[in-house]
Amino acid sequence: MVEWDIRKLQILRTLRERGTVTATAEALRMTPSAVSQQLTNLAKQVGVPLLEAQGRRVRLTDAARLVLRHAEAVFEQLERADAEVAAYVHGEVGEVRVAAFSTAVPALVVPAVRALRTAHPGVTLRVREAEAGEAYELLAAGDVDLALSLAAQAPTAADPRFTRVPLLADPLDVALPRDHPLATADGLRLADLAEEPWIFGGSGPWSDITRGACEAAGFSPVQGHSAAGWTAILAMVEAGMGVALVPRMAAVARGGVVMRELGAERPVRHVVAAVRKGGAGSPAVGRALDALRGAAAA
Repeated sequence: MVEWDIRKLQILRTLRERGTVTATAEALRMTPSAVSQQLTNLAKQVGVPLLEAQGRRVRLTDAARLVLRHAEAVFEQLERADAEVAAYVHGEVGEVRVAAFSTAVPALVVPAVRALRTAHPGVTLRVREAEAGEAYELLAAGDVDLALSLAAQAPTAADPRFTRVPLLADPLDVALPRDHPLATADGLRLADLAEEPWIFGGSGPWSDITRGACEAAGFSPVQGHSAAGWTAILAMVEAGMGVALVPRMAAVARGGVVMRELGAERPVRHVVAAVRKGGAGSPAVGRALDALRGAAAA
């Protein structure tokens, strides 16, 4: 099989366009002898004559025209490759693999996908739902490009493997049964619910967040029930089994639940993105981070 040399094919094509070895050499900033040598080598590689004498000039043989007919398809594909590489370099093309915790997917990642489809349709997000521990394992292994988690679960800023990018301070509202005496009270404070049974997970970040918020308000919450999923927590609140702190981006409307803001004292949870050190320099990852920031701002 012939080992095709793109540079030699370009010289042959230029000769077809310019007509003479001298003009070809001028166009390509080569010497005429170098042009002749390259074309002689190409003919040896192909195994057929590519040029024939015509007076003091040369002309392409039928074999040379056949070679160029196929070479044009190669040149066209290379032009497309150049265009796509240029688009990639400018962040207009690329796939970004994202690992995100469950509530971040509908609240942040899906809006970011929609924004990219409009503004940068060549940049796509491939999403994988994963809690923080798994997300950072995937990020460290190179299986994803970007991980979303709560700041409390993210590696510290001193971790040499990752760069953290703040995205959102998500307010925590209190979920009350609709017929609760405080459901419509003015100026509701967290301390007003000190005697209520609370619903939160038995361990993990949400347990820590709930306990920490209540303790900051001056009391230790009595855990009436344990649940980790927001659907289960809100169903229990609706049934009058207790109250719960619910992040605003995770809240789902239920007819029997009232969501109350807690005013200036309201606790928040911080959502961050993380990339491998140096990864934020990827143009496509930069586009994805911009889209996530836009979703967080909205």
